Amino acid sequence: MEKRKIGQTDLEIDVLGLGCAPLGGNFVDLDYAQAAALIQAAKDAGIGYFDTAPWYGFGRSERVVGDLLRGNDYVLSDKVGRLLAPGGVDNPEDFGMIDPLPFHVIYDYSYGGIMRAFEDNLQRLGLDRIDILLAHDIGTFQHGDANEKHFKDLAEGGYRAMDDLRKAGSVKAIGLGVNENQVCLDALAIGDWDVFLLAGRYTLLEQTALNELFPACEAAGTTIICGGPFNSGILVGREMWNYAKAPSEIVEKARALGALAEEFSIPLAAAALHFPLGNPIISSVIPGPRSKEELEQIIPWFETPIPSDFWSALYDRGLVDDRAPHP
Repeated sequence: MEKRKIGQTDLEIDVLGLGCAPLGGNFVDLDYAQAAALIQAAKDAGIGYFDTAPWYGFGRSERVVGDLLRGNDYVLSDKVGRLLAPGGVDNPEDFGMIDPLPFHVIYDYSYGGIMRAFEDNLQRLGLDRIDILLAHDIGTFQHGDANEKHFKDLAEGGYRAMDDLRKAGSVKAIGLGVNENQVCLDALAIGDWDVFLLAGRYTLLEQTALNELFPACEAAGTTIICGGPFNSGILVGREMWNYAKAPSEIVEKARALGALAEEFSIPLAAAALHFPLGNPIISSVIPGPRSKEELEQIIPWFETPIPSDFWSALYDRGLVDDRAPHP
């Protein structure tokens, strides 16, 4: 599988990776055996890059990911900013989780909080290394007004912890794992970041990252991992967009994209996987399949050749930003 570099580092990752949020029971009910089968199927398909986080099932995703990667060659990104404390939540469905482990989250982006989270992650994983360390869900999308304090903690301590881990060789790259453009721009002002895992902001459906973020990242030497290439499912026929029911204007645009894909007899999902990779700033695309069977759909989509005439029509009809590099 093709690999691309992360930022200015020597680390390379597969252009198709596996997002492991569903393996923690986020928005889907799957047990350990089903999660393990999904990871094994990804490995069998030649995928060697995996992304997880403590948030995903309050540790469930990390546990199964670590078990299936232990003793193998892999590239792994994991996240900090959330500590897990004993004592489950009353209504896990309110957090989009099914059957999480009996913990709750404490947000901590300080120096000590980042260092503790990194060590906790390794212990839950049962692994001796994490390659890419990402500050998770910093920003107003997650925290609202409370983000001012959290970002101050990151700027005054958390970034230094991540940089110290990078300098010590404990991790190979550092960045953010977020859903919004602005916090990435804010982060560029406080440190030297290798990569941003950005979900949903540079897809076949939306290219808002082109306005300010990508030019700033290019100047800084920061690359992008494209999370959520299906925009929470709207580009594979579901009603979800940005983790909620899609509004009518989003549904209409997805239908227009789907109609064009039908004209060229290609799956819309295949075009959605290929589109971000047309931009050289993108290091990898990481869908989050909810089962082994969904992964077995994604692999053929990724291997589907997309006619150049499809891309031309996409731009000619104004369905994507004409500043986006042509795949």
